[in-house]
Order: sequence, then structure tokens, then C-alpha cells
Amino acid sequence: MSTTDTAVTDAMNVTGTAAAITLTEDDLDPFITHASTRRWLTGPGLPCDSGLFNFTRLRGEGLRTVAGSTGDPGEGLSAELRDQLVIGGLLGPAGLETESVLLDGATGEVSTTYFFHDRPDRPDLMDRRPLAPSLPTLVRFAAATDELAGLRGQFAAYAGRWGTKAVAEASRQLLAVFEEGADGEPAPLWRMAALIRPLALVAGPGTVSGLALDLPVRLLDQEFGRRGVVRFEEFDFPATLTHEPTRRFLRETGLPENGFLFQLDTDLPLRTLAEYHGEGCAEYHGEGCGDGPGAFPAGRLPAHADRLVRLGHLVEDNSLVVDGATGAVLNWSVPDGVLYPLNTDISTLAFTLWLLHREHTIDEGSGHALTSETYDQLAMTMIQVLSSVDPTGATTDADWHYWTELFRDEAGGVL
Repeated sequence: MSTTDTAVTDAMNVTGTAAAITLTEDDLDPFITHASTRRWLTGPGLPCDSGLFNFTRLRGEGLRTVAGSTGDPGEGLSAELRDQLVIGGLLGPAGLETESVLLDGATGEVSTTYFFHDRPDRPDLMDRRPLAPSLPTLVRFAAATDELAGLRGQFAAYAGRWGTKAVAEASRQLLAVFEEGADGEPAPLWRMAALIRPLALVAGPGTVSGLALDLPVRLLDQEFGRRGVVRFEEFDFPATLTHEPTRRFLRETGLPENGFLFQLDTDLPLRTLAEYHGEGCAEYHGEGCGDGPGAFPAGRLPAHADRLVRLGHLVEDNSLVVDGATGAVLNWSVPDGVLYPLNTDISTLAFTLWLLHREHTIDEGSGHALTSETYDQLAMTMIQVLSSVDPTGATTDADWHYWTELFRDEAGGVL
């Protein structure tokens, strides 16, 4: 075993994957002829508990070709896809598989593809996307990404470190791992991981603010410009906004006036949702609010609308509100007449707006390479980063979450 292979095996053991998934020589025949790939699958094998991949199907199903998995005899599939081996799945938010991981039995190269289960009659829609030049490289990259998420292994030094400097250093370190293993040209998924995943390090757990996060001083000013951040005065708060950590955040840190998907209310002192709909909201052109024709029925407002403070509006007729008593941040959907969980509190809302703006800046700096190459993988990465800081979208009983749905909306070009 080479020095590199030993390092990868050590990384797998650090993540707790001692019971790796391995295959026998008989399992590999006649699918895999690539010598080093055969040695890897019968030796170190593949991790059982990677945060990015699931390879457990190999234990129950063994190696299968794409043609065998789709039931396509080869008439609709491209020649380069037909004999690729399905070895696992790429995991998205909540541990759900998004793409299938493929292995080339002749070269050892690894890629991904989508199985269009809703269009089994169109295998020609499938395509391959590069992932790694070999299985050892794939395992090493996955282990490094997991170590960053857990702040252990080669990223253990970042435990307890927060802020933009920690983000920049972790990003450079992770990108160096990927570039070294891919001759300077890692697949888009890894480049996104290096540029986006470390953004979760910008804010630490809330120990001073009394909120979920302690954001660095002037973080929003640096990102949006000082004139782009609005701080409120005491007279701006309605009496029902009694949650002191939220009041203090709005006074001292503030929120961006225009967060791309969020527009802050700045024309009047903050109003409760009941007051807002009672006064009439011109942005809806008289529909769904006010007292005129088509007015929003008061009986359809949430029962505690008088303690929900409207901070501004989101796209598609959604109001962003904060519970004045608890500090929870929600979105009120006018079309649905439903109150949905949005963020844990005002600090994680600010992080979300910062994350979106930072991703746009990074994407513009890369010539829009992030969004133009693999939008779906970028959306998945953004959702995973947001969930690691604020699990609201993954842990509530609601079947719809504003940020999650908007991140996934490729047609809308949110990212």
C-alpha cells in the first residue's frame, strides 16, 4: 500500500469508519479490470458513514451497471454511460441521496449522474459529471470535508475559532487538499465545498448575545457597506417586541436594508402583522390586505398577529416577521395564509442574508463558474451550510421552508 493510501485509510479510521465496505475478487469480476481500483475495493474499501456519500448499496446489491440499473439494454443510454458501475449516492440535506455515484471499471475514474425515475423512457437524458480521478482520491476528499464539518483531524485547530479570518484560512486549506489530489483542477463539487462550506465558521455559538449566534462585530457592515445596514432606535419598536436580545441586535448590529431576497421596512416604525394588514399594504396593490375589496380577512391572520413584528417583505408575497415574545423568525405567506418557520432567531437570519450575499460575491469573482456549471450541487451545498448553523428548515414539522425552496429554484436564479 502506498503512503497516500495509508493516509486515506487513517483518515477513514479517524471518522469512525473502521468497518469499511469491501468486496471480494469474485465480486469485482467481470466488472472491474483496473488493477489499483481492484486493490482498493478488496483492501481499504469505502467508508460506511461518510457525511457526503452512501455506499451501503454495495453490500446488498453488489456491482451493477447503469444499463442494468435502468433496465435499458443499451438503446437509449450513451456508450459512455452504459457500462459505468453504480456504487453509491451523493447525499444532500437530511441525508437523502441526490445523485448516483459511478465508477469506471476500466480507468478507476469516479463521476455522478441523475437517474430520472420519473422518465424511465428517456435514459438519453442522463449525463456524467466528473467527481474524482480515483477511489482513493474520492475517499480522501470526502474525509477532508467531513473533518471540516466536525472540526477534527486536519481541521481540529479551528475548533473555537470564528470569524472571516478563520473562514479564509479553512477555505485555502481545504482547496489545497482538493487541488493537490486533482492536479489543480478539482471537480466543481469540491471547489464549491472549499469556497462555501467554510463560511459556516464566520459566527460562533451565542454566548454573549443571548441569541443562537455571536456574529463578528461589523460583519454586516463589511459585507453590505455601512450605509446598507439599518440600525433601529427604541422608538421604532412596538410594545409587543419584548425579547431583549432581539431588540439589542436590531439596535446595535442591525440588518441589511436590501438582502436581495429580503427588503427591510424602513419607511415607518416597525409594525405588528395585525397593524400592517389593518393599515393596508400598498405593495400588494390592495389585494390580500387593508379594508377595501379583496382585503385580507382578519380572521385568517395568525392568532397572535399582534405580537408578530413585521421586519420587511420576502419575494412572492411573504412577510418576514419576528415573534416579539420569543425572538423566533417566521415568514407569513399571504397567498397560503400560513405562518412558516424561517430562522431560529434574528442572528441566524442575519447569517442567512450574509451567506447569500457572500455566495454571490464569490460566484461573481469566479466568473459565475459556481452557478453556471452545477447549480443543483451549489444549492445542496448552500442548504447544508445553512442547516449546520441553523437547522430550522430540517427540524421543523413544516413541509415547506422558504430558504430551502428558494435555494433550489434554479429557474428563478436565486444563487
